[in-house]
Amino acid sequence: MTDSNAREELDAKHERNREQRIAGIKRWVEYIKSESPETWGPQQNVVVNDQLDATQSVQPSASHQQHVKDVAAEILEVNDESDPDST
Repeated sequence: MTDSNAREELDAKHERNREQRIAGIKRWVEYIKSESPETWGPQQNVVVNDQLDATQSVQPSASHQQHVKDVAAEILEVNDESDPDST
């Protein structure tokens, strides 16, 4: 398998994943339109709370934490440069 084929397969996989996420979001929107907030609200809270718990249980490495801080700083810097009201 060439690098080109591997890249094409990876791109195709990413596109399938994206399409599946969009389809899931559309199903969720239809569901919340058809049900009352009293029904779907607690369900959504369970999902969000589980995701938060999972995130908090992961112990990222120091290098990963530094990378996240660096990326956040770059984003803030770009936002500050593009916002004329920030000066």
